[in-house]
Amino acid sequence: MKFSFIGVILLTVLGAGPVVAASNLHSISHPLAILAVALFVLAYCLVIAEEFIHMRKSKPVILAAGIIWILVALVAGGKEGGRELLDNAVQHNLEEYAELFLFLLTAMIYINAMTERNVFEKLRSVLIQKGYSFRTLFWITGCLAFFISPIADNLTTALLMGAVVIAVGADSPKFVTLSFINIVIAANAGGAFSPFGDITTLMVWQTGKAEFTEFFALFLPAVTNYLVPAFIMSFAVPKLTPAPIDERVLMLRGARRICILFLCTIATAVCFEQFLHLPPFLGMMTGLGYLLMFSYFIKITQRADESGSLAEFNIFNKVARAEWDTLLFFFGVIFCVGGLGTLGYLSEVSRIMYAGWGATTANIVVGVLSAVVDNIPVMFAVLTMNPDMNLNQWLLVTLTAGVGGSLLSVGSAAGVALMGQSKGAYTFFSHLRWSWAIALGYVASIVCHMLLNGMF
Repeated sequence: MKFSFIGVILLTVLGAGPVVAASNLHSISHPLAILAVALFVLAYCLVIAEEFIHMRKSKPVILAAGIIWILVALVAGGKEGGRELLDNAVQHNLEEYAELFLFLLTAMIYINAMTERNVFEKLRSVLIQKGYSFRTLFWITGCLAFFISPIADNLTTALLMGAVVIAVGADSPKFVTLSFINIVIAANAGGAFSPFGDITTLMVWQTGKAEFTEFFALFLPAVTNYLVPAFIMSFAVPKLTPAPIDERVLMLRGARRICILFLCTIATAVCFEQFLHLPPFLGMMTGLGYLLMFSYFIKITQRADESGSLAEFNIFNKVARAEWDTLLFFFGVIFCVGGLGTLGYLSEVSRIMYAGWGATTANIVVGVLSAVVDNIPVMFAVLTMNPDMNLNQWLLVTLTAGVGGSLLSVGSAAGVALMGQSKGAYTFFSHLRWSWAIALGYVASIVCHMLLNGMF
């Protein structure tokens, strides 16, 4: 089967949990294998169209995953050793998904617990009481998004800062538009230099491509990626000062201690990986134990709270409110394209991109692709292909996959969420008007990384 450039682009987005490229069925020209590719493309088109068709993104990919593995099994049945390879591939994808699932579930439960204790509402209320000018708020919300995103996910961060912008700038659509673009860029850039800041960095860390502390080498490139477009856009922010809003929010009992426990959980995950050489998800699950025990403490001491609000704190409600659509979407993507990897597509793409184009060019293209398609399957693809790259190149692809999604509003979860929150003030085309400035930041961040590491 010959591959056109368009074919390479399509196949590059077919990511999966890391499966050894050499352990595949080498059946990319088989009619059932081609059908599997078509099914995944169709399913992912439905994912991209989620905003318009209102179908949760997990639904098409889960169905496609099951059908794709039926096709893989049929192909494997006609190959010598195919059954054994099939069993190993399924087991490996399941292990990869389980690790990612348990890690993210713990983080989501903590974020939901802090939300329920009014941690984020308190931050929002403090900002809208201060009476800052639009330009000052533009910089404050952007900088906060940049530094909160490495700890919380970029989606939560964007929604929090977006609520601040909407509260104080409802009468200035131009301010809302520019601030939302700024928040998307900042949240994506901030998540790029922390293993906890984005799913892509988490995957790179958990697969051992970079140590925990090595991600911090991306801090200056990430700052560059944010500051270049923010500086350009700041001149267009209205020079007005909105009236301060008198809104006071009280955090509920235990809020600060839950924040501390979350930081302890992160530290535990790092220690498990760095010192005990255990998977980080074990550290996160241990940290979940901290929260479970603390929730019991709140329960048995709730009578001390005169408001009685603590009676409503139930940790398992936080589990129920986890982003299950997102967690199930990861399952669908990993198993969809785990099947495609088993058929042999990604090993061929690796040969064309990384052996043919070179690692630097391929990694820059990966970032551009993440603006069109979600960066999660793109990074899964790179990890599945497992090209022979040094640490600087793995950090480069981590950076580009993380910040490339800022080029378009649909390129990241933060952008999609804010389009819904803005009620028409922030759209695909309003973001596109500033894509040239964002692209300058993208190029500048790559140049910064390459200069710092002598890659020219």
